[in-house]
Amino acid sequence: MPTKPAYAELTQHYTRLHRFNHLAAMVGWDRSAMMPPKGNDARSAAEAELNALIHRNRTDPRLGDWISRAEDEDLDSIERANLREIRRDWRQANALPESLVEAKTLAEARCEHAWRAQRQANDWEGFLPNFRAVLDLARQEAQLLADDTGLSRYDALMDRYEPGVRAADIDRIFGDVVGWLPGLIARVRDKQANEPVTAPVGPFPIEHQRALSKTVMTRLGFDFDAGRLDQSTHPFSGGVPEDVRITTRYREDDFLQSLMGTIHETGHARFEQNLPREWLGKPIGLARSYGIHESQSLSFEMQLARSSAFAGLLSPLLSEHLGPQPAFEPANLARLLTRVRPGLIRVDADEVTYPAHVILRYEIERPLIEGEIEAEDIPDLWDRKMFEMLGLDTRGNFRDGCMQDVHWPLGLFAYFPSYTLGAMYAAQWFASMRKTSPDLDQQIADGRLSAVFDWLQTHIWSQASRWETPELVRRTSGSDLDPAHFRRHLEARYL
Repeated sequence: MPTKPAYAELTQHYTRLHRFNHLAAMVGWDRSAMMPPKGNDARSAAEAELNALIHRNRTDPRLGDWISRAEDEDLDSIERANLREIRRDWRQANALPESLVEAKTLAEARCEHAWRAQRQANDWEGFLPNFRAVLDLARQEAQLLADDTGLSRYDALMDRYEPGVRAADIDRIFGDVVGWLPGLIARVRDKQANEPVTAPVGPFPIEHQRALSKTVMTRLGFDFDAGRLDQSTHPFSGGVPEDVRITTRYREDDFLQSLMGTIHETGHARFEQNLPREWLGKPIGLARSYGIHESQSLSFEMQLARSSAFAGLLSPLLSEHLGPQPAFEPANLARLLTRVRPGLIRVDADEVTYPAHVILRYEIERPLIEGEIEAEDIPDLWDRKMFEMLGLDTRGNFRDGCMQDVHWPLGLFAYFPSYTLGAMYAAQWFASMRKTSPDLDQQIADGRLSAVFDWLQTHIWSQASRWETPELVRRTSGSDLDPAHFRRHLEARYL
């Protein structure tokens, strides 16, 4: 007889859920990377059935009793943290009916599948009917979560991605960024106008880019025995720690798009592959928040891969896989990787203008979920904000404007703030690394990347969800999240 019978029942139950979620992750990856187009209706129905099964297990009536009884059992600190995460998951699940979970799965799969072709065709009017259905269900979900938590609709959705973070926090953080970012962009562009850069000359065959990506992933420590790289419409990372799937997309005229996307997703993947194996199947073994997860992808893509030190490592790999040319010389490559040029596409944005893309989306999706605006209002708002923030004209260009991201077709509202929170966390992590390793940049230049990976392993990967986010940040860096680290990083690198 277990000495902690209720807790033992919970851990057994969540191990079963972990296995169901493993299957769901593989099904979702296949839909985006491998599934033939005519399989979408059948796949959507199968996913809806599987998600309903997972939801029934997350809302099993026995869980409430087990949680209550486990509270009184003699649990250690790790078990207490796991119980805290179980309780959070159980409460969120019980706020939603199974019928809504099924309906959302079907609507989102239908919208995302059609979006792939509609985006290419610049077909906003064709996109709208499916998107309205996704939005309506997202608002229903947000209202139910709000009723349960006492939060606003948007805060209730964001709490799933960033536990404890509220729109008021995002308003404060983004309000500060808006105050200094336009001036920084202007100063950097003035400086770079006198620093010519040689552009790479293509075409770059996709098979060569794929080989390059795999070589760089190996250099960054990705375990190909526990994951793989594929191709999809929109880059993503998924799967489970034992089997991580990442995707990228290729253009023969621009190898940096796929390479930087691959490096970004490799950061996510390294986190997943290094989560504590002894916690597998337990909620404590999951990443703490999406912002913390994004801090790993941005540690790899922005902090590490766009540094001058890393350019020296990357240069010979580019020559080996794509053929030598002047653009790949280390000093020029470093300038190429840090070129600031306002552009239309978020995932291709440079490090300095990227926050503007996130703020724009946040300022649209928050009133959208709260019911203050409707789907039909999005293009005009997008056009106005894109011009105000980056001076770009997107009128009539839905493909490279409000239809460019997969997040809204998939109902992932309130996710976007995680990207800029992640960039801020990443800057804070590297500031802490440099305190303990003042020669960090020289170590990177010498190819000793373990200085970065060992720090992340100790402070982030091995901790998973043991600590709530503010406590994790304090234990990791010695202070609460301080956006000033992000500003200092940008000014030091670009000015």
